[in-house]
Amino acid sequence: MRTLDMWALVIRIKRNDTSKGKRVHNMILDILKKEHISGATVWTGIAGYGKHGKSNFQVEGISVNMPLIIEAIDDLQKIENILPAIKEIIGDNGLVTVHKVGVI
Repeated sequence: MRTLDMWALVIRIKRNDTSKGKRVHNMILDILKKEHISGATVWTGIAGYGKHGKSNFQVEGISVNMPLIIEAIDDLQKIENILPAIKEIIGDNGLVTVHKVGVI
């Protein structure tokens, strides 16, 4: 079976992150839609930490400000075109990775 070479954009942020009064994950999804990225998924983590410390807070078993991962797959050129806008939104509060994937 042949695979198609594509690129995955993976963005790690926290659920409650905001920029200009809006939730960062919604702003990123808006960019992905506007630029016709094939599709995206937002995953919610139950625990985690990054360079600024822990990404969640437990209150009687309820996690607040959980880690989020936004994943999108498309052509490298389309992903590279949106990277400056995404980096501007997340600033130093997240992690953005791009890696090659094989799509079946």
